[in-house]
Amino acid sequence: MLGLYPHSFFPEIFDNRILLITLLVWVLAQMIKVLLGILKEKRFNFRWFIGTGGMPSSHAAGASALATSVGLEYGFNSPLFAVAASFAIVTMFDAQGVRRATGYQATILNKMMDDIYSKGQVEEQRLKELVGHTPREVLAGFIFGVICAMILY
Repeated sequence: MLGLYPHSFFPEIFDNRILLITLLVWVLAQMIKVLLGILKEKRFNFRWFIGTGGMPSSHAAGASALATSVGLEYGFNSPLFAVAASFAIVTMFDAQGVRRATGYQATILNKMMDDIYSKGQVEEQRLKELVGHTPREVLAGFIFGVICAMILY
């Protein structure tokens, strides 16, 4: 318990196995995106590491690793697992649903801006198109997160 001793904050954080597994799985998923980007485009782009979208979904990987780790620690019938699993479901739904639709809309708006800009009517400012994930990217992130959490736990 943190209580009146703020100096125990960092030791307690670094002793939190569930948090460390969740963060590590997220970083590993992001690293896979970078590796796949390098293999596909034959170049390095730092935005692949900090950006959203791409294979696998690090949102799904992190959320499923969190839920799996909580289930392994407290039981898969615990209220904490129910909360973590619900969080994971909402996160994955958002990653492939709402945010993907936003990316699709950005693509359409960018095409419209290209058309207007080519006619010299407005300054161009492009929108970020790779925002969400395909269902396949979310599924891959989910499987990756569960397997990594089971191995690392």
